[in-house]
Amino acid sequence: MKNKPDDRSDNVEKIQCNISNTIQNMHLADDMIEITDDQKMKQELINKNERREEALKGMRKEIKDEAIVREMNMDNK
Repeated sequence: MKNKPDDRSDNVEKIQCNISNTIQNMHLADDMIEITDDQKMKQELINKNERREEALKGMRKEIKDEAIVREMNMDNK
């Protein structure tokens, strides 16, 4: 079986999609936090959003790295 070559051509778009989805989920969680009276649920949602915020930092760094690689590859063509 042949290994597929590393195709990074759409990584920026995939990461951007993940960022958008994560932000949307954060907003939905914020809405739930506002309307729920369940303190345990509120705390769980707050904790999830904190983890999402950390994940966003990583994704933003990754998207910058991928954009640099894409630019370098374009310069080499």
